[in-house]
Amino acid sequence: MSLERIQAVAGQVGAVVVGKQPQIKLALACLLARGHLLIEDLPGVGKTTLAHALSISLGLQFRRVQFTNDLLPADIIGVPVFDRERAKFVFHPGPVFSQVLLADEINRASPKTQSALLEAMEERQVSVDGKALRLPEPFFVIATQNPQDQIGTFPLPESQLDRFLMCIGLGYPDPKAERALLQGEDRRVMLDRLAPQMTAAELDAAQRLVQEIRCAPPLLDYVQNLLTSSRRDPALSEGLSPRAGLALVRAARAWALLDGRNHVLPDDVQAVLPAVAGHRLRPAKGGSVSHRARAEMVAKLTEAVAVP
Repeated sequence: MSLERIQAVAGQVGAVVVGKQPQIKLALACLLARGHLLIEDLPGVGKTTLAHALSISLGLQFRRVQFTNDLLPADIIGVPVFDRERAKFVFHPGPVFSQVLLADEINRASPKTQSALLEAMEERQVSVDGKALRLPEPFFVIATQNPQDQIGTFPLPESQLDRFLMCIGLGYPDPKAERALLQGEDRRVMLDRLAPQMTAAELDAAQRLVQEIRCAPPLLDYVQNLLTSSRRDPALSEGLSPRAGLALVRAARAWALLDGRNHVLPDDVQAVLPAVAGHRLRPAKGGSVSHRARAEMVAKLTEAVAVP
């Protein structure tokens, strides 16, 4: 039943975001693996539309925050307000207290505001006046960001990027998909008509199934060899962290589930590796990293490690 529901979600999202089935599958794998998703690309290619369609189709409560350079941490987390009748401060929760937080153009906010999400993304809680407040379950951040060379953007620090299990790009549509966009309905109208294809309980059940997908010891050896190779590569400034290794295994399990299998294959690891590792790798020479450069680094890493 869970797999049928997931396929229904994929089909509905694919009807809105046409011609992007591989990216939709990666996004679903990310959420099934209980990870946060970063969608990075040029404005106008459908990043926010994909985030909206996923949130609605998964039947989750969501809030959208448009990140700007004057956004404050309190605008995300919330703020204590003095209540005269009760003669005390009462906390008014911000949009982070939702099952899905759509952080639109996250890299247009200042680093101080970006850091407000670190605890929420890692611990599923926020600290207010020394108290830890739990966030709803499930809790996802689906963020979009524009290329770093655009005006008015702040680069996401490595600690923030590492909180995202996957980073994907959409790219321009192919001619067939673009013609369907030009001839079809307004995407905002289509979003208004979408209906949830899963419940939060069904999503939780699917996430539990992901944890039951088997990873044989040779498969784990393959993942470890990928991590070790990245750390020894002189062309990279730093290798993949243990957190990246855990993310890679979780994502590969989710990918195997989407393919209807109860065990992970090396092909599953290779399928999710660019989305999991690309934004975590940095060339030793420094400078900004394009999607093409990330793809080349991941391809080199894949070629350097033997497949079991």
